[in-house]
Amino acid sequence: MDVTLARLAELLRTRKLSPVELTEYTVRQIDHHNPTINAFVATYPERAREEAKQAESRYQRGEARPLEGLPVTIKDSLDVAGSPTTCGSLLYKDNRPAHDATSVRRLRDAGAIIVGKTSCPEFLMNYETDNRLIGRTNNPWNPERTPGGSSGGEAAAIASFCSTGGIGSDGGGSVRWPAHACGIAALKPTPGRVSAAGHLPVISHPGGLLGVAGPMARTAQDVKVLFSGLAHFDSQDPFSTPMPQCWPDLAAFRKQGLKIGLMPGWYDVPVQAAIAEAVTKAGAAFEQLGYAVEPFRPTGLERAPNLWWFFFGQLFAPLTLANIAGREDQLHWTGLELLDIARKQEEPTIPKLLENMALRDKLRSSLLAEMEAYRVLLLPAAGVTAWPHRTRRWPTPKKEIGLFEAMMPLTPFNLFGMPGLVIPFGMDSDGLPCGIQLVGRPYDEELLLELAIELETARGPFPAPPGYDPLVS
Repeated sequence: MDVTLARLAELLRTRKLSPVELTEYTVRQIDHHNPTINAFVATYPERAREEAKQAESRYQRGEARPLEGLPVTIKDSLDVAGSPTTCGSLLYKDNRPAHDATSVRRLRDAGAIIVGKTSCPEFLMNYETDNRLIGRTNNPWNPERTPGGSSGGEAAAIASFCSTGGIGSDGGGSVRWPAHACGIAALKPTPGRVSAAGHLPVISHPGGLLGVAGPMARTAQDVKVLFSGLAHFDSQDPFSTPMPQCWPDLAAFRKQGLKIGLMPGWYDVPVQAAIAEAVTKAGAAFEQLGYAVEPFRPTGLERAPNLWWFFFGQLFAPLTLANIAGREDQLHWTGLELLDIARKQEEPTIPKLLENMALRDKLRSSLLAEMEAYRVLLLPAAGVTAWPHRTRRWPTPKKEIGLFEAMMPLTPFNLFGMPGLVIPFGMDSDGLPCGIQLVGRPYDEELLLELAIELETARGPFPAPPGYDPLVS
């Protein structure tokens, strides 16, 4: 049984599978696998069963909507009406919104069935998923490894066939790194392309371009299906722009000489050997598909990850620390780790903020100018594969790297507000997935998705985690 979202949607449309059967299957998967992966902070089996019956009736009446009857999940930083949005923290355990986040509502309006909310680190401030609400989330490929963060619960649920797909959020790699760690696909869109209204914390300035909501699923084709339903203007998202979906003709792009810039990493920061091999293989696959692939080394962006940290970590640390004052005993290590680093650094000033905002714009313009010639960049999804829980140093062929270096292929594109898409493209010697990342110019999501779908076809089907056969009942 092919259990990708796109294939399941086809089976539902052709009435070879019923929404009731699919929902029961999904509930069984959650019951079977969640004790091991611990990905869910809440599940809604009875409501899902009732909505599945309603979906079945719509199919019978010929009134099915685009995502009718597909079970999806939502990261616990996006509002689901009547269910707590905790953002991984005890401080928000009583935060019970009355309305769905815009993107959640769009999924519902398209017929999707929400089967649960998935776990995240406290305040979304970590690359591992653990908190005081439910504890540690584990990677389906190896429970001794992290599924990543901050959308780690979402990635683990999708990889283990407990969800066909869903929504995460990404301020520093938080959908792309878990997708790489768990062997699935994820899109970080241009800010505002997918509404982040109803997200905790609120995504707005002065962080600006960093944070987005984005779809996650098992394949790029699945992500395309979700993106097609999610990408719409929303007046409640300050970054939203009326932008019609425009799906490219890749044959025409090849004739026009679309060039793909190949980056083995972020400048000279090394990555693990299996990750470098995955990027090389993806480049070769693009060449076989008829694209020009050339080495690419941007000019003057070496310190872009440091500038990202200013906006993500240093700028907000004083506000966060003031907000949690007197409640430190309720906090978890995932919420404190990066805060503790930021609090030891110089507190930002208004002149420094203005200076860095101007610098960000200058660097962004420089990169976009170079991408006039290289429309898409191909680079690693991270410097390391899924690591053992709470490790912070990892070997590469050249040297040992730490957390900040390992995430350098991801964070600059949050800084610049550019879309990035991750798909799995290899395995390491420990049997863990390796992802590759495609990065485009703002509003080039459709191009990235179509290219990724071509790459997936060239790659062939990607395996499921051992022991997570989708036929488990």
